Amino acid sequence: MTPEFSFSITTTRFDEDYSPSESTRATTNFANLARGEDRQQNLRTALSIINRRFNELASWDNPDRDRYDLELDIVSGGLHFTSGGREQEFPLLEVLDIQIIDRLIGKRHPGIVGNNFSSFVRDFDFSVRLPAANEAATEFTVPDDFGDLHGKLFQHFLDSAAYRERFQTAPVICISVSTSKSYHRTENHHPILGFEYQQDDYSLTDDYFAKMGLQVRYFMPPGSVAPLAFYHRGDLLGDYSDLALIGTISTMETFQKIYRPEIYNADTAAGEVYRPTLDRHDFSEMPVTYDRVERNQLGIRQGKFTEEFFVNPHREMLEQWASDRPVPVA
Repeated sequence: MTPEFSFSITTTRFDEDYSPSESTRATTNFANLARGEDRQQNLRTALSIINRRFNELASWDNPDRDRYDLELDIVSGGLHFTSGGREQEFPLLEVLDIQIIDRLIGKRHPGIVGNNFSSFVRDFDFSVRLPAANEAATEFTVPDDFGDLHGKLFQHFLDSAAYRERFQTAPVICISVSTSKSYHRTENHHPILGFEYQQDDYSLTDDYFAKMGLQVRYFMPPGSVAPLAFYHRGDLLGDYSDLALIGTISTMETFQKIYRPEIYNADTAAGEVYRPTLDRHDFSEMPVTYDRVERNQLGIRQGKFTEEFFVNPHREMLEQWASDRPVPVA
């Protein structure tokens, strides 16, 4: 009998008073900022930069660059199922959701959910499964079904009643471009997203997100120094308002500047041909404490946690469920 999965959604306000709960992934970028002696100043600074960047991009009818404020919520998606005759629950994913406050007219606008996407199962895939597949390999090896389970769980979550009741549009996941690829600027220019870039072939991350049913486009917004990768399910340019797109840009560009300043806070902007690198020295550090080494170490620990408490105990059930569902296609 094919197991049934259901989902639940909870939200937590992400502001300068935010403290991570025990169930929050420690590698989540917003949780990383909210630890240590400088936690409140970290959060206050990051949120201030996000708001400032938003008003800079939403410049029309906004002469003093102070018309808008953003409210950010952490959205936690829980997976529920029955295994071994017992009800089970596992934290599936976390993302940020955005609400845009127009102070001039007192109106709220919905932003786009999906910012700072994080997942225990993705930690398992990249920090446990992929290294194990390459431990004795003579060349880099990716298992044929790499990302299948994660992709199917993600798509099932988007199609669930819990998601559809809470969100009217599909998520957009905005992350850094890959340091293993080169990007070429095209003539296509969007007034909000900026110039579009393209790459010659897909990265492992692109393939992984494709199994989540997401296609990718690369844009460098006005005033940015490097393109961002936008993973989306529908029409990136047609499904979302200008304000919603600006919310995603301002939020994710700020986080990228914090934990990849070599790329997103570089002194020189990307040209017609761009190859990202973390080895450059002409960049500025952000005034925010962020432990990138700790984040990578925690990714391994949380991948092993997923293996121990989700994958191994329920392997037969998960394989049966995944085999009964078609592979998602972007």
